[in-house]
Amino acid sequence: MYFKIIHPKFKLNGVSFSNESLEVFASELIKKDNFENAIGLFLQEWLSNSSTIVVHTSGSTGTPKPITLEKEQMVNSANATGSFFNLKEGNTALLCLPAGYIAGKMMLVRALVLGLELDYVDPSSNPLVGIDKQYKFSAMVPMQVYNCIEKLHFIDTLIIGGAVVSLDLKEKLKGVSTQLFETYGMTETITHIAVKQINASIFKALPNVIFSLDSRNCLVIDCPKVSRDIIITNDIVELVSKTEFKWLGRFDNIINSGGIKLSPEQIETKLLDFITGDFFVTSMPDTILENKIVLFIEGKQINKDITTTLRESSMFTSYEIPKEVYYITEFARTESGKIQRIKTVKLLKK
Repeated sequence: MYFKIIHPKFKLNGVSFSNESLEVFASELIKKDNFENAIGLFLQEWLSNSSTIVVHTSGSTGTPKPITLEKEQMVNSANATGSFFNLKEGNTALLCLPAGYIAGKMMLVRALVLGLELDYVDPSSNPLVGIDKQYKFSAMVPMQVYNCIEKLHFIDTLIIGGAVVSLDLKEKLKGVSTQLFETYGMTETITHIAVKQINASIFKALPNVIFSLDSRNCLVIDCPKVSRDIIITNDIVELVSKTEFKWLGRFDNIINSGGIKLSPEQIETKLLDFITGDFFVTSMPDTILENKIVLFIEGKQINKDITTTLRESSMFTSYEIPKEVYYITEFARTESGKIQRIKTVKLLKK
């Protein structure tokens, strides 16, 4: 089968493989009780006779759910990324995301399909420790980027996904030589189908992707190479063109507070000027407003009440200022580093 064909230039940790030798290598990785186990399991599944692969969503907004993807679609996704970022056979790449999730799996697929020389390391919070080799391409979550700033020059092009890149992190990344891109996508679209440079506001589509809006002003994605179905999202966007959009927030996160509809994401964007570190805005029931805006901040309170500072600013309406602020020592996160808002809120009850 075509997806079992390994690009002749493909290397994994400096070693070239035939189908047979890669299957043997995968079986050895499966025996390990660390992150390499997931790499072995995926390679074994990719080389099987099945034309599909079952993956799971990250669980950042709820319970992880299984999704069946066609290997042909995954190949198409890899080719689209290769075309957009001009990746060539023999280019070096680094896998530092868990292979148990779609982002990590697709780094392997890109290497297999495009003929990249892929190295893998422990997908820790600081994956560039000990790295002294130059890489053309890699992918990280913001937490990893934050911890790797001093060594990012070892990566030419880096895509960042899994969470919003904070203003604080963007400031720290100024002057970094690496080409940095934020991604937009989901498991259903086989990772990213749009990217934007880190300090830009407009996402641009990868090849063979078209955007439109539904009646809610939510993004509709037509990407026939990676999905047989039109994907209707809950992401409110400003459509710039059929291949460009500006992300505004989540429709299902809209909060009705005292009859005023508020977007947590737009409030969070304003809060970036006032809070260092991770935080998020959500709502809780209120006898007067029906729902009140509340703010969760990771860490311990070290300054005066943040709401006093916000009231002194002209950036916020009275409805947007959090009615309660909660400090959580450590947010609940998925294995890939995404903040689990629902689980974090439940930590208050413990």
